[in-house]
Amino acid sequence: MINTVWLKTFCTLAETKHFTLTADKLHMTQSGVSQHIKKLEAQMGVLLIAREDKQFRLTEAGCKLYTEGKAIVESLSILRHRVTDDPAFEGTVKVMSPGSVGLKLYPYLLTFQRQHPKLNIEYRFAPNDDTIEALTEGSADIGLVTNKPDDMSLISEAIGDESLLVVTPAEIVEPDWKHLSALGFIDHPDGKYHANLLLSANFAEYVKKPQLKQAGFCNQIGLIPEPVSMGLGFTVLPLYAVESFSKPQLIRAHQLPVPVSETLYLCCRRQNFIPKRVEVIVQEIKRKLA
Repeated sequence: MINTVWLKTFCTLAETKHFTLTADKLHMTQSGVSQHIKKLEAQMGVLLIAREDKQFRLTEAGCKLYTEGKAIVESLSILRHRVTDDPAFEGTVKVMSPGSVGLKLYPYLLTFQRQHPKLNIEYRFAPNDDTIEALTEGSADIGLVTNKPDDMSLISEAIGDESLLVVTPAEIVEPDWKHLSALGFIDHPDGKYHANLLLSANFAEYVKKPQLKQAGFCNQIGLIPEPVSMGLGFTVLPLYAVESFSKPQLIRAHQLPVPVSETLYLCCRRQNFIPKRVEVIVQEIKRKLA
């Protein structure tokens, strides 16, 4: 196999036609250039340059090697650039988060991508466990979760809190337990979990009997307030899901006397090298949610 360092020296010499210029260009000594040429000739088993007094010319074998070798040297240079290049605004970044956070964050990141067209944002709405699994497997670059992971292969940082709110039809100004019980609960994938956190902190009746009449179910985070807006029930949702509803005049979000919120943790794999594009998106997420 041809030594690519010697080959680069030879091709540079063929282009400059001067040992001193070659040495200067490659930050070598003239004797170092001569040694590379002699070693390459020994490796190839042919003379590559014919010395004539203080000058030289390429032999026929040297001309052939230069023609073929130049393309190899250039290709290796491009390969090195591609491997070591780490652009901040180019490439794919894979993000996962709960649906509520995604409703706020994804449109913001799309606007950022529009400003930097070589970026490709892949966004998935997912529960905590799926996000953590994707991070550990390497199929996600950034994850947002509401439970701090204990996996030592991940690093996590608390970047903000998201309030839980009771959401009722617009005509209900002060939600008491009687009103809520009569309405019934519009459930969703995290509904019972969120309801338990918020209602148990504010209603003794719920603590005594943590059961709600179910008035419906929706698994699309952006549409959960829809049946509420039609007077079919109430629900408990994180703030960002409420803010994203397209008909806010038809619902009312209530901050109860004992506020309850979920901490948002930004998580990445623990690794020595984090691509600049991932670092850029991490900072944009912090800017939007902190």
